[in-house]
Amino acid sequence: MQGYGAQAELLAARYESLAFAAVHASVLDLFPPPPAHVLDIGAGSGRDAAHLADLGHAVTATEPSPEMRAAARRLHPEARIDWRDAALPALPGLTAPFDLVLLTAVWMHLDGPERAAALPRLAQLLAPGGRLILSIRHGPVPEGRRMFTVDPRETIDQAAAAGLRLLRHLDEASKQRANWLAGIHWTRLAFERPA
Repeated sequence: MQGYGAQAELLAARYESLAFAAVHASVLDLFPPPPAHVLDIGAGSGRDAAHLADLGHAVTATEPSPEMRAAARRLHPEARIDWRDAALPALPGLTAPFDLVLLTAVWMHLDGPERAAALPRLAQLLAPGGRLILSIRHGPVPEGRRMFTVDPRETIDQAAAAGLRLLRHLDEASKQRANWLAGIHWTRLAFERPA
Protein backbone atom coordinates (compact mmCIF):
# COMPACT_ATOMS: atom_id res chain seq x y z
CA MET A 1 0.00 0.00 0.00
CA GLN A 2 1.37 3.37 -1.04
CA GLY A 3 3.10 5.31 1.73
CA TYR A 4 3.41 2.43 4.21
CA GLY A 5 6.65 0.69 3.29
CA ALA A 6 9.02 3.56 4.01
CA GLN A 7 7.33 4.28 7.35
CA ALA A 8 6.67 0.69 8.40
CA GLU A 9 8.58 0.77 11.70
CA LEU A 10 7.10 4.11 12.78
CA LEU A 11 3.57 3.11 11.82
CA ALA A 12 3.90 -0.31 13.45
CA ALA A 13 4.91 1.33 16.73
CA ARG A 14 1.94 3.70 16.47
CA TYR A 15 -0.51 0.84 15.84
CA GLU A 16 0.94 -1.22 18.67
CA SER A 17 0.43 1.70 21.09
CA LEU A 18 -3.32 1.17 20.81
CA ALA A 19 -4.86 -1.75 22.69
CA PHE A 20 -6.90 -4.24 20.67
CA ALA A 21 -9.85 -3.95 23.08
CA ALA A 22 -9.88 -0.15 22.84
CA VAL A 23 -9.78 -0.11 19.04
CA HIS A 24 -12.61 -2.65 18.68
CA ALA A 25 -14.65 -1.83 21.81
CA SER A 26 -17.80 -0.92 19.86
CA VAL A 27 -17.92 -4.23 17.97
CA LEU A 28 -16.27 -6.78 20.28
CA ASP A 29 -19.65 -8.33 21.04
CA LEU A 30 -19.92 -9.25 17.34
CA PHE A 31 -16.67 -11.25 17.29
CA PRO A 32 -17.15 -15.03 17.30
CA PRO A 33 -15.98 -17.06 20.29
CA PRO A 34 -12.80 -19.11 19.75
CA PRO A 35 -11.95 -21.22 17.99
CA ALA A 36 -13.05 -19.52 14.79
CA HIS A 37 -11.45 -18.91 11.41
CA VAL A 38 -10.49 -15.23 11.18
CA LEU A 39 -9.15 -13.25 8.23
CA ASP A 40 -7.40 -9.97 9.10
CA ILE A 41 -7.03 -7.98 5.87
CA GLY A 42 -4.38 -5.26 5.84
CA ALA A 43 -3.08 -6.57 9.15
CA GLY A 44 -0.39 -3.90 9.51
CA SER A 45 1.68 -4.43 12.65
CA GLY A 46 -0.08 -7.70 13.44
CA ARG A 47 -1.59 -6.31 16.66
CA ASP A 48 -5.11 -7.61 15.96
CA ALA A 49 -4.00 -10.86 14.33
CA ALA A 50 -1.72 -11.72 17.25
CA HIS A 51 -4.40 -10.92 19.84
CA LEU A 52 -6.96 -13.05 18.03
CA ALA A 53 -4.49 -15.91 17.67
CA ASP A 54 -3.70 -15.69 21.40
CA LEU A 55 -7.43 -16.08 22.09
CA GLY A 56 -7.38 -19.38 20.21
CA HIS A 57 -8.60 -18.36 16.77
CA ALA A 58 -7.08 -19.71 13.54
CA VAL A 59 -5.88 -16.45 11.99
CA THR A 60 -4.92 -15.68 8.41
CA ALA A 61 -3.45 -12.20 8.00
CA THR A 62 -2.92 -10.44 4.69
CA GLU A 63 -0.61 -7.46 4.34
CA PRO A 64 0.46 -6.18 0.92
CA SER A 65 3.42 -4.17 2.24
CA PRO A 66 6.48 -6.43 2.63
CA GLU A 67 7.98 -3.95 5.11
CA MET A 68 4.84 -4.01 7.29
CA ARG A 69 4.73 -7.84 7.16
CA ALA A 70 8.37 -7.99 8.25
CA ALA A 71 7.71 -5.55 11.11
CA ALA A 72 4.67 -7.57 12.21
CA ARG A 73 6.64 -10.81 12.25
CA ARG A 74 9.35 -9.16 14.36
CA LEU A 75 6.81 -7.76 16.79
CA HIS A 76 4.82 -10.99 17.13
CA PRO A 77 7.24 -13.87 16.43
CA GLU A 78 5.43 -16.28 18.75
CA ALA A 79 1.96 -15.71 17.31
CA ARG A 80 0.52 -18.52 15.21
CA ILE A 81 -0.55 -16.49 12.21
CA ASP A 82 -0.75 -17.60 8.59
CA TRP A 83 0.75 -14.52 6.87
CA ARG A 84 -0.16 -13.90 3.23
CA ASP A 85 0.96 -11.38 0.64
CA ALA A 86 -2.48 -10.60 -0.76
CA ALA A 87 -4.36 -7.40 -1.48
CA LEU A 88 -7.90 -6.31 -2.18
CA PRO A 89 -9.91 -6.48 -4.27
CA ALA A 90 -8.93 -9.96 -5.50
CA LEU A 91 -7.21 -11.45 -2.42
CA PRO A 92 -5.65 -14.22 -4.51
CA GLY A 93 -5.00 -17.57 -2.87
CA LEU A 94 -7.65 -17.28 -0.16
CA THR A 95 -10.30 -19.97 -0.38
CA ALA A 96 -11.35 -21.08 3.10
CA PRO A 97 -14.61 -19.77 4.54
CA PHE A 98 -14.02 -17.40 7.46
CA ASP A 99 -16.20 -16.77 10.49
CA LEU A 100 -14.85 -13.23 10.81
CA VAL A 101 -13.27 -10.94 8.22
CA LEU A 102 -11.70 -7.84 9.73
CA LEU A 103 -10.65 -4.72 7.80
CA THR A 104 -9.29 -2.15 10.24
CA ALA A 105 -8.35 1.15 8.57
CA VAL A 106 -8.20 -0.42 5.11
CA TRP A 107 -11.36 0.36 3.16
CA MET A 108 -10.52 4.01 2.34
CA HIS A 109 -7.34 2.88 0.54
CA LEU A 110 -9.48 1.43 -2.27
CA ASP A 111 -10.92 3.57 -5.04
CA GLY A 112 -14.55 3.25 -6.12
CA PRO A 113 -14.14 0.43 -8.67
CA GLU A 114 -11.86 -1.48 -6.28
CA ARG A 115 -14.44 -1.23 -3.47
CA ALA A 116 -17.21 -2.35 -5.82
CA ALA A 117 -15.15 -5.42 -6.79
CA ALA A 118 -13.99 -6.14 -3.24
CA LEU A 119 -17.35 -6.46 -1.50
CA PRO A 120 -18.60 -9.49 -3.48
CA ARG A 121 -15.20 -11.11 -2.92
CA LEU A 122 -15.43 -10.47 0.83
CA ALA A 123 -18.95 -11.90 0.93
CA GLN A 124 -17.66 -14.98 -0.90
CA LEU A 125 -15.02 -15.53 1.78
CA LEU A 126 -17.52 -15.48 4.65
CA ALA A 127 -18.92 -18.68 6.08
CA PRO A 128 -22.71 -18.78 6.51
CA GLY A 129 -23.34 -16.70 9.63
CA GLY A 130 -19.88 -15.13 9.23
CA ARG A 131 -19.31 -11.46 9.91
CA LEU A 132 -17.44 -8.68 8.13
CA ILE A 133 -16.31 -5.75 10.29
CA LEU A 134 -14.61 -2.74 8.75
CA SER A 135 -13.66 0.81 9.65
CA ILE A 136 -13.50 3.83 7.35
CA ARG A 137 -11.26 6.81 8.09
CA HIS A 138 -12.54 10.34 7.44
CA GLY A 139 -10.39 13.46 7.51
CA PRO A 140 -7.13 14.85 6.13
CA VAL A 141 -4.99 12.41 4.15
CA PRO A 142 -1.37 12.01 5.32
CA GLU A 143 1.18 13.11 2.75
CA GLY A 144 2.29 10.31 0.45
CA ARG A 145 -0.64 7.98 1.20
CA ARG A 146 -3.34 6.80 -1.15
CA MET A 147 -6.76 7.36 0.44
CA PHE A 148 -10.21 8.15 -0.87
CA THR A 149 -13.34 9.70 0.56
CA VAL A 150 -15.83 6.90 1.19
CA ASP A 151 -19.53 7.42 1.80
CA PRO A 152 -20.59 4.72 4.29
CA ARG A 153 -23.96 4.47 2.52
CA GLU A 154 -22.15 3.31 -0.64
CA THR A 155 -20.53 0.49 1.33
CA ILE A 156 -23.83 -0.47 2.99
CA ASP A 157 -25.56 -0.61 -0.40
CA GLN A 158 -22.73 -2.65 -1.96
CA ALA A 159 -22.80 -5.07 0.97
CA ALA A 160 -26.57 -5.50 0.62
CA ALA A 161 -26.14 -6.20 -3.10
CA ALA A 162 -23.56 -8.88 -2.16
CA GLY A 163 -26.09 -10.53 0.16
CA LEU A 164 -24.80 -9.17 3.48
CA ARG A 165 -27.04 -7.87 6.28
CA LEU A 166 -26.06 -4.71 8.17
CA LEU A 167 -25.57 -5.34 11.89
CA ARG A 168 -24.02 -2.09 13.05
CA HIS A 169 -23.29 1.42 11.76
CA LEU A 170 -21.42 3.72 14.16
CA ASP A 171 -19.50 6.96 13.94
CA GLU A 172 -16.50 7.11 16.29
CA ALA A 173 -13.85 9.61 17.32
CA SER A 174 -10.23 8.72 16.64
CA LYS A 175 -8.50 6.87 19.48
CA GLN A 176 -5.25 8.73 18.76
CA ARG A 177 -5.16 12.23 20.24
CA ALA A 178 -3.19 13.77 17.36
CA ASN A 179 -5.67 12.36 14.83
CA TRP A 180 -8.63 13.53 16.91
CA LEU A 181 -7.18 17.04 17.05
CA ALA A 182 -6.68 16.94 13.27
CA GLY A 183 -10.37 16.20 12.76
CA ILE A 184 -10.01 12.55 11.89
CA HIS A 185 -12.96 10.34 12.75
CA TRP A 186 -14.16 6.86 11.81
CA THR A 187 -17.20 4.96 10.64
CA ARG A 188 -17.50 1.39 11.87
CA LEU A 189 -19.66 -1.03 9.87
CA ALA A 190 -20.50 -4.65 10.65
CA PHE A 191 -22.26 -7.07 8.31
CA GLU A 192 -23.34 -10.69 8.44
CA ARG A 193 -23.75 -13.32 5.75
CA PRO A 194 -27.09 -15.03 6.43
CA ALA A 195 -26.77 -18.61 7.62
